[in-house]
Amino acid sequence: MSHETADAAARRPYHHGDLKAALLAEAEIVLEKEGIQALTLRAAARAAGVSHAAPKNHFGDLTGLLSELATLGFTRFSAALGTAMAEAGDDPRQRIKVMGRSYVGFATVHPGLFALMFRSEVLDPDRPALRDSILAARQALIAAVQARAPDISISPLQMAAQATALWSLVHGFAMLRLEGRLDGMIRSLPGDETADSLLDAMLSAIRVVDD
Repeated sequence: MSHETADAAARRPYHHGDLKAALLAEAEIVLEKEGIQALTLRAAARAAGVSHAAPKNHFGDLTGLLSELATLGFTRFSAALGTAMAEAGDDPRQRIKVMGRSYVGFATVHPGLFALMFRSEVLDPDRPALRDSILAARQALIAAVQARAPDISISPLQMAAQATALWSLVHGFAMLRLEGRLDGMIRSLPGDETADSLLDAMLSAIRVVDD
């Protein structure tokens, strides 16, 4: 009886499955556990139990793999923001509050993926799927501003400025939380205040439009 080669044996787990999806899933695990510096085509292949050539066949190079992962991240991210706002009801202040919580919550649950999504120097911005997923996330932020002022007519520049102000607030908060920079401030607050209650207070205080 002939013996299987190591590569042949390694390819069996996904013989009837979606190898590209499997590689992305395993790459995301490596990203979250070990960081972006540990994620290579060979690491993704090893984690998925396939030959070293398999990721190159699907993604071309490491930039391609990282761009596909970022695309998945932005797609999940915009879906999470949209779902949060839809479930918040019609109150515009509540909608913007839950959007902020969802933004920071996504970053907290998926810190590696979240960081990758904003590492433009390692991504390919010309990939249509990545561009479309980024646009969808941007539209979700704009929708939050529109929800805050549904009956107020403002210029595209004002809309962009308000969306950017909101984005800067929640993104900056998310990064500070991931880096542990908020821990001392939260400990200094009276009672049982948390990062979530601090975020809620910030979102309640910001004026995205003139009331």
